[in-house]
Amino acid sequence: MTDRHGDKKGIALILVIWILAILMVIVLSFAYMTKVESGSTISFKEGVEEKFIAEAGVERAAEEIIYRKINLGVPIEEGKEGNVWKTDGTPNTFTVGDGTCLVRIIDESGKLDINKVSDIVLKGLLLNIGVKDEDADTIVDSIEDWRDADDLVRLHGAESDYYMSLPVPYKAKNADFESVNELLLVKGMTLEILHGGEKQAGLADFVTVYSDRAQINVNAAPKEVLMAVPGMTPEIAGNIIDFRKTTEIRTLADIQSVVGGAFTAMAPFIAAGESSTFTIESVGRTSSKKAGYGVKAVITIAGNKFSYRSFESPWDMSKWKQPAQ
Repeated sequence: MTDRHGDKKGIALILVIWILAILMVIVLSFAYMTKVESGSTISFKEGVEEKFIAEAGVERAAEEIIYRKINLGVPIEEGKEGNVWKTDGTPNTFTVGDGTCLVRIIDESGKLDINKVSDIVLKGLLLNIGVKDEDADTIVDSIEDWRDADDLVRLHGAESDYYMSLPVPYKAKNADFESVNELLLVKGMTLEILHGGEKQAGLADFVTVYSDRAQINVNAAPKEVLMAVPGMTPEIAGNIIDFRKTTEIRTLADIQSVVGGAFTAMAPFIAAGESSTFTIESVGRTSSKKAGYGVKAVITIAGNKFSYRSFESPWDMSKWKQPAQ
């Protein structure tokens, strides 16, 4: 009888231990799921906050652009120059609640419009970003062939006959580019040339389809674009960049005073003033997080209102690694 009772007690003890083990697993699993759910909720909350902060940056940038246009030509009070946001890619920071927003405005007229730009300037830009001479000739002629209305092939270009011979055939558009990424369809263009790498900017950083002008606005053009202009030297480009830090270049006479004797060669390819279309890059960050959320918008200003040409959300914030000029 004693042995039987002992066996029963042993079995009962084992059952109790198993039950306790199962309960511990359930409790630990529940605690882990609670922790994961809590972390996910906090992360989602911060992500939403950062998204709204980034979008607020776009709205703030639009207001700053409108303010610039309304007060164009009005002297800036001494000591308040830094309060006016520039449109050459200079970063600006402001707080939104407990978060911060990094914003930069880029005047699209400081880029090369691939639907209007001359062959000379486009090739100059390609060479400036490291494209080989023969590859630059192919890309330039192929861009011209892609956007013109005829089927005549330039020396280094391509029309539908070439594109239809590819493994995945398509025809030349024979019309204007609608986006910068459309350049990937053009003979000679590669992802590396268009979007660059960690240490090299890509063509996409310096071209646009929105400026609708053949000339380059020297108020907003980065050094790589300025250097593509015939007659430009590193010294003159540096003088332009230094001059516009404190003074708006409004007329061709202003440009001539900066570039001197090189103006004659440059004149057909440069302009002054400011356009009505801008790219806004905005990154929202909460106080407890460094990564942030990025958005990118292209807007057009008309009077005291603006409209969107494009809106990218989320946006690849790695472009912030490319320093503004």
